[in-house]
This record gives sequence, structure tokens and C-alpha cells, in this order.
Amino acid sequence: MAMMKKGRRLAAPLLLALTLAGCAAPPPQGVRPVSLRFSLDAACGQDITGLAPVPVRLRDARLFVSEVALIDRAGQLVPVTLDQNLWQYQGTALLDFEDATGGCTGTPERNDQITGHAVAGDYRGVRFTIGVPSALNHGPYEKAPAPLDLAAMGWSWQAGRKFIKIELLPQGGVQRPNGTPTSAWNLHLGSSGCAGDPVKGEAVTCAAANRIPVRLDRFNPARDRIHIDLKALFSGTDLTRDGGGAVGCMSGPADPDCPAIFKAMGLRLLPSATGVADAGQPLPQGQRFLTVVRP
Repeated sequence: MAMMKKGRRLAAPLLLALTLAGCAAPPPQGVRPVSLRFSLDAACGQDITGLAPVPVRLRDARLFVSEVALIDRAGQLVPVTLDQNLWQYQGTALLDFEDATGGCTGTPERNDQITGHAVAGDYRGVRFTIGVPSALNHGPYEKAPAPLDLAAMGWSWQAGRKFIKIELLPQGGVQRPNGTPTSAWNLHLGSSGCAGDPVKGEAVTCAAANRIPVRLDRFNPARDRIHIDLKALFSGTDLTRDGGGAVGCMSGPADPDCPAIFKAMGLRLLPSATGVADAGQPLPQGQRFLTVVRP
């Protein structure tokens, strides 16, 4: 069954391309296609310098993006209607920068762009959210449509998905407090403190939503790229050591490896004060690891 599913992933992009080329209807008048291109400063099988005192390699790098909108000259948000394909479903897209080679785990297919259409206009920026909307987040991945069906992006103990999954392999491994080394330093971001069983039809509520709002001004969707800067994301983090708990940062509020990561992501790890329910909400200064790259 798993092999059939993997094969469907390999064949479907070609089938989709042929379908779009052969019989896809043109967009409505006054609407234009939109393609948002992303980049990552890492690739499978290659050393990444500047992240740690030792060379680091990539094991996994995937993230979900939703609520995409362009920003016009007046500062107004214009929603982008995403195409429906193996990488995008009901306004949520999966970006995948690994190809299952050179120590990476995942699928051979990569995806570094989001496609859709929006009302034609003069756009100067982009706004989106890193994360899966609550209505799509909670539920078993086995019955979900692509790309929400990937077991590797499922987070069963939180009844949801991993919004960001970045796993890194520092040379020599990661030293743990108990003295036992492990191979990978993991960043898994998802909603935490969740209660309710969606399989039983129960509503799911989470203490920390952990969705990252991103706004990039001075962005030309026809020319520019959105760059994911690992050096900015892991600044202040020693990838050769783990402070305790889950290896790396898996969104636990008590995890000593999460404060610096959450600050870079622009999220509040802990409540701002006793009795204030704002854990997992955006910090005023915003995120600092996604930037605009111009040709």
C-alpha cells in the first residue's frame, strides 16, 4: 500500500502537467497566475557552514504555508487562490527541500514554489502563514488528501501536523545531557497543548497555536524569491548539543532548546504573564528568518 502511494506521488505531477497543458481553462478575465518561489540555504548531501563549529548536513526540510495574500500599493491584502494539486489543498501548500539523497529522508520529489491566481494588480509585498489552519490540521493523516497525508509531517501526539520540520546532522552527532550522543538535531513546530480527539468527532483546542505570520514588503512576485535563512533561524543555538527533553526543539514550552528558536520564528514560547493565554502567539517584532531575495 505504501509503495502504491509513493508511486502515485511520482506519477501525478507529470499527469497534472499534461492536463494543465492540454485542457486547462484560462483564468478568468482580470485574474492573473501567481507563483511564489522559495529557496533554502542547504541541500541534501552538502555541508552547511556557519551553523555550528562543525560542518552540518541536511536530513529533512519541509514546511506548510497557508493564508497566502499579495499586498498592493495601498497596503491592502489581496488573497491568492491556490491551485489544487499534490502539493496544495484548500489554500494550504507543502514546501519540500529534500530529495531523499545524501543522508536526507523523505521523498524524491521536491517543491519550492506555491502556485495560484489573484486579481491582477500592482503588488509590492506578500503575506502568508507558516502552519496548517485549524480546520485542516486536526485529523488522521491516513485519510487526508495530499499533501496532508504524509506520515512524516503528522504529529499524532498533538493531534495535528508539523508546520515546520527541519532536521540537521552535525558532524560528530549531538551530545545529550545523559552522555549518549544522537545523530540529528530536530526542529519540529506544531500546535501544542492540544486536547480533544478528532477521530471520535471531538473538537480540538490547543493552548499554543504556534502559527507564524509572515509579511514581506518590497516583494515583487514576478521577480523575487522568499529565502529561508537557516543561519538566522538557528542563531544562538548550539546544534552539537541538546539541553534536555526531546532532541532539539519540538515546541515544548519547557524545552531549554526552544527559547532562541521561537524568538527567531517570532513566536511567544511561554505566556507573557501568569493567567495570560498568549503562548504560541506572534511576538511584536515578528520573525527574522525569511527574507526577500532579488535577482
